[in-house]
Amino acid sequence: MPAPIWKKTVTCQDIDRVHQATLCERIGLEFVEIGDDFLRARIPVDHRTVQPMGIVHGGSSVALAETLGSVASWMCVDDSKAAVGLEINANHLRPATKGWVYGRATPIHVGRTTHVWQIELTDEEGRRTCVSRITMAIIDRPPEQARKPQG
Repeated sequence: MPAPIWKKTVTCQDIDRVHQATLCERIGLEFVEIGDDFLRARIPVDHRTVQPMGIVHGGSSVALAETLGSVASWMCVDDSKAAVGLEINANHLRPATKGWVYGRATPIHVGRTTHVWQIELTDEEGRRTCVSRITMAIIDRPPEQARKPQG
């Protein structure tokens, strides 16, 4: 089993609290698991996340993927650094029409100045609905921002 990659000790509830009154809360995004080298969250398939045809909106999938990659990078850096998105892509593979969509972020590269995360989204049956990759830039935080949570 790989050694944990995280530099911060937080719980899923801690991360959810940081996201109150943000897009994440509005779409019902919930963090569900922190592993040694992965992070999982989910969104409901409901009126907040679907498009008019009743399937999960691609933007909802990308919001889940971007949030997972951003939070995962934040967990890998000390408080003097911040993680900001450089690029994200997503391939939508299968529609989700009910239940929950789960996302799992795993590292491809965790370097000093960039991080790259692979995010796989699945429906409740474990079928892949979307694959995404995000590249994060690791930058210095202004000293007055160093203690504030990012995520």
